[in-house]
Amino acid sequence: MSITPVTLSIDDFSDIGQVRPSGLTKTEKSSSFDNILSAAVDMYKEADMLQKKAEETEISFALGYTDSIHDLALAQQKANISLQYTVKVTNAVVSAYKELMNMQL
Repeated sequence: MSITPVTLSIDDFSDIGQVRPSGLTKTEKSSSFDNILSAAVDMYKEADMLQKKAEETEISFALGYTDSIHDLALAQQKANISLQYTVKVTNAVVSAYKELMNMQL
């Protein structure tokens, strides 16, 4: 069994500041955060769009432009489920953020 010496030069450590503890570079971390943030914004936009569609369907039904109570119930249920999901995800994110802020190093 032979032991080989480890030879390192200063050039081997030139990019050490660019690598983060998780193995991701700064641009990879920011792009993943951007993806999460854009997904959250899209979720809010979709919930808002479904709420507006449900309101339009209610008005259309109330004014007699349509007589399909099935479409009305479906639009209201979609909006309700979307809103509940958005609120639960928001609460989970806020809870995780609070937990991170309470951590001690």
